[in-house]
Amino acid sequence: MLLLCLDAGLILGGLLVAAVVRDLQDTGWVGFDGYRTFLRFMVVVVICLLSLYYNELYDPQVLRQHTELFVHLLQAFGIACASLALAYYLFPLFSLGRGVAALAAPILLSLTLGVRLLLENSNGLVQRPTRVLIIGTGQAGIMLTREIISRPELNLKVIGFLDEKGENLGMSLVNPGIIGGVNEVTEIVSSHKVDRLVLSLAERRGTTPVDQLLKIKFAGVPIEDAHSAYETVSGRILLERLTPSWLILSEGFRKNPFLMATKRTLDVFVALIGILLTLPLMGIVAVAIWIESGKPILFRQKRIGLHGKEFEMMKFRSMRKDAEAAGPAWATTNDSRITKLGAFLRKYRLDELPQLINVLRGDMSLVGPRPEQPHFCELLRQNLRYFDQRHSVRPGITGWAQVKYQYGATVEESKIKLELDLFYIKHLSTFLDLAIIFETVKVMLIGRGAQ
Repeated sequence: MLLLCLDAGLILGGLLVAAVVRDLQDTGWVGFDGYRTFLRFMVVVVICLLSLYYNELYDPQVLRQHTELFVHLLQAFGIACASLALAYYLFPLFSLGRGVAALAAPILLSLTLGVRLLLENSNGLVQRPTRVLIIGTGQAGIMLTREIISRPELNLKVIGFLDEKGENLGMSLVNPGIIGGVNEVTEIVSSHKVDRLVLSLAERRGTTPVDQLLKIKFAGVPIEDAHSAYETVSGRILLERLTPSWLILSEGFRKNPFLMATKRTLDVFVALIGILLTLPLMGIVAVAIWIESGKPILFRQKRIGLHGKEFEMMKFRSMRKDAEAAGPAWATTNDSRITKLGAFLRKYRLDELPQLINVLRGDMSLVGPRPEQPHFCELLRQNLRYFDQRHSVRPGITGWAQVKYQYGATVEESKIKLELDLFYIKHLSTFLDLAIIFETVKVMLIGRGAQ
């Protein structure tokens, strides 16, 4: 969000500088005329920000690789220039003039590159990392530490673990290792200048230093459970040693009538617009499937939806006609059952366009957990606790798990997707749905994660 706001301000500032320079050079451009100039500037800002976003220039992985960063910036501004040229052709009144565009382009490229290099070199913010101490050696704390290490942009630093029995000093659990016992927590918080404590006790009975934690808490140091910390850092609800009481007492999981009515209204509106806009494309896809492998064009399959009820989901057929002759099976990388056209349709999610009809019927939502076949639901229900809780909302064409993780083709991968689905259900909101739809467009454009 910081980078997005900086970009918006820099783009506006760059346009203003270019316009002033152009005005001093030549009075032939459209000039400043109040709100119209502001609207012209905002068109450029919106298109540039969209282009930066869809070229992954808010992805920390891209920002840390300077060569890739420069390439993505060139692509972003190239696409922005082409989009603006088309917009100006269709709506000439919004044009700022070629002179201003020619002056603004190198200014904006330099400013957006410069601010990213500056933020990356200063570790995002000019402040020391938040120092985190893990109390206990539980698996949730270890997984949290691994997640923090893999995401340096969070500006967090785990200084170590405290062992429940005060043993195994120096032992490396991840990196760092055990630096003391839980009964030393007060001294270690003071000596290491700890900013945050995370409870991850493998066994809480008789090992929780209650009096010391109360003193630390009232001294102003935040203390949280490892599952809550992991949720905040990763966008997943960790299933390892997750208790029903945590889910019951946790904030969230609200489904008030206004929210659900808003969600359904958005589903119907977007589905209707989507069907109208993509009808010509769906016609082309249908003809292409018929030419390649004949009928049927649509693939209909039983899936499990809201409250565990079955419904018939529709997709464009992307596999051979006999793909499931031997029974249901997860799709895998380079799946031999997928046709050449089907691989293309899956990569860009075009095979899922008929599901807009499922949305209108009320079987599905635009956003939600992906619906599974009854066979796989039974398998996953036996292996994954809390699996049935994902059926508390309508399944979606896209979802938090779809934009954050790859296709799940094993029980372990399905477990990660369930963790993401539970996070989505807990934080269900119209804003989150819109953010997921926005991100889904990027996933479709770059063809990421499909099988």
